[in-house]
Amino acid sequence: MIFVTGGAGYIGSHCAKMLHEQGHEVIIYDNLSRGHRELVPFGLFIQGDLAETDRMASLFKEYGVDTVVHFAASSLVGESEAVPHQYYRNNLAFGLNLLDAMLQAGVRQIVFSSSAAVYGEPASIPLEEEHPTIPTNVYGHTKLIFETILKKYESVYGLKYISLRYFNAAGADPEGIIGEDHIPETHLIPLILDAVLGRTKEITIFGTDYETPDGTCIRDYIHVSDLALAHISAIDQMKKGVSAAIYNLGSERGFSVKEVISVTEQVTGKTVPVRVGPRRLGDPARLVASSAKIKKELQWQPQLCDLDQIIETAWKWHKKRFK
Repeated sequence: MIFVTGGAGYIGSHCAKMLHEQGHEVIIYDNLSRGHRELVPFGLFIQGDLAETDRMASLFKEYGVDTVVHFAASSLVGESEAVPHQYYRNNLAFGLNLLDAMLQAGVRQIVFSSSAAVYGEPASIPLEEEHPTIPTNVYGHTKLIFETILKKYESVYGLKYISLRYFNAAGADPEGIIGEDHIPETHLIPLILDAVLGRTKEITIFGTDYETPDGTCIRDYIHVSDLALAHISAIDQMKKGVSAAIYNLGSERGFSVKEVISVTEQVTGKTVPVRVGPRRLGDPARLVASSAKIKKELQWQPQLCDLDQIIETAWKWHKKRFK
């Protein structure tokens, strides 16, 4: 049995769906503070909070849980700087509650949803796992601290873990059953689609004077289904004895903001209303992953790499969700 925290959220729901489709027994555990109950029409859903240590331990024992996939977290960079106490509590204190429950119940495997935010400003591109980790915001700092905690728990308590550092998750379930729905929304592709659908007035490009071919920031977009596939690969590898491993998850390709807007116009057949604003503090010009390590060691191969595929799946979902 696999226990998915934050399984009613964007990435968690896609992972839970794929696990269910592959025949795994899945418990989706979410307090619905940011998740959506309708995104999990599969598996066993239990509404609960990471503050409930004893309850989680009881659930682990009752259902014979052997692996945890941990998505539940606060994850907005700007918010993390404005209300850091919330991030230290939710991502660290409550994360420790989860680990305590696992130890109580004898659960010894966890896949951790980490972030490329642990790296901070890039010293080199593409970013490899050995790149210095100097996070520039509280969100990235909490992810890095929790990775450090996992490393200690592995050496002291024998807790096996694999940490996956995401770059820009994007797209939606190709079947259109589930997708991205954040409040507030901060991701570029759904913000562009909101503008296309008239839900917002326009999309703002923050800075057009970066040292990139078209002057706008370049990011690495990875389809959410490929992220889900990587978690399943990590679970399979832990069952073979792999532990204490950290992997980047990206497409290894960079697309600028203007390129994303252009491809969205091609996919939707609609003009995207755009305004240009000033740069945002702390936005690097380029962020592109090296995923060579996970491809070699876990034989992970992303299936939906093309930007038009990513946007097509997101567009299908947004038209259905927000019609």
